[in-house]
Amino acid sequence: MAKQFSKRGILSVAVYSDAHGKYSEDRNIAIDKLKNGEIRVIFSVDMFNEGVDVPSVDMVMFLRPTESPIVFLQQLGRGLRKSKGKEYLNVLDFIGNYEKAGRVRYFLTGRTVGEGRTYDPADTSDFPDDCLIDFDMRLIDLFAELDKKHMKIKDLIRAEFYRVKEYIGSRPSRMDLFTYMDDDVYQMAIKNSKENPFKKYMDYLKVLGELTDEEESLHDGIGREFINLIENTNMSKVYKMPVLMAFYNHGNVRMGVTEQELLEAWKRFFNTGTNWKDLETNITYEGYKSISDKDHIRKILQMPVHFLQESGKGFFVQKDGYALALRDELETVIADECFVKHFGDVIEYRAMDYYRRRYNGE
Repeated sequence: MAKQFSKRGILSVAVYSDAHGKYSEDRNIAIDKLKNGEIRVIFSVDMFNEGVDVPSVDMVMFLRPTESPIVFLQQLGRGLRKSKGKEYLNVLDFIGNYEKAGRVRYFLTGRTVGEGRTYDPADTSDFPDDCLIDFDMRLIDLFAELDKKHMKIKDLIRAEFYRVKEYIGSRPSRMDLFTYMDDDVYQMAIKNSKENPFKKYMDYLKVLGELTDEEESLHDGIGREFINLIENTNMSKVYKMPVLMAFYNHGNVRMGVTEQELLEAWKRFFNTGTNWKDLETNITYEGYKSISDKDHIRKILQMPVHFLQESGKGFFVQKDGYALALRDELETVIADECFVKHFGDVIEYRAMDYYRRRYNGE
């Protein structure tokens, strides 16, 4: 009689072609034991491929890899039969085929990997009525990682956009997307200029059909051009940020800023937290506090004000009575609620992205 293994696990027998082998159970006897509940598992190789039907089977183990969805379904199908007293099927997969694991959910639904849909554990629309498939959460995380590998950067970014949108319950701003976006996807986005939504966020929203009617009007005019300039202006140093904040003026946008207004915004920015460290290389706090207002103003005019005039595509100009001003055409949009919202959002995002890069040593 074949040996039944049970001391450390579940009752099981082996069935193989050499029926008279020391550890092999007779095929028919093994099947009867399985039906009667005397054993839980039959280990076999090429002995149950066809002509065997045991509807009461409630556990299937995979110990051999297969590239064929048909063979996979045949193996799985042994347990997918209704039987009295049988509530569900346990599937134990010991193949460990990491790269192919994500195909399981598609085999079960009739869909294909090429359809580009990610796995949603709450979506049961592709399963028969009263059919429950419960994957371990760690496996669902694995599915997500496998999906990322096979999706284009453009599709990954879009999927993240809608994931963040669903998570926060509203269309994400630049800062929302920056804050909640998966870091791996964010890194891919900023390294791929063509697909980076933060370079032209309003354009990206338009492609997705996410602009409001008011934003559509802003998008088609000079306001969007100005916002796009701020999205792409060089930020190797953070000096431009307090100047832009002086123009933004907490949402009450100014057409021009004086030296005193620039100084106030400058000191407010560099007095926040440890921002003073970005004023000069190796500067100490005592050294920062010793800088005179006159020296601060000189630095402001020589660096960010000068560079905004030089590289600001004509949006930043000289005007009597101001240290720096916006070109006249922008006066039609500075009070526009959508313009103000995007102006504030892009300033905050650029500042946070700067400090992210500095923290990561980029």
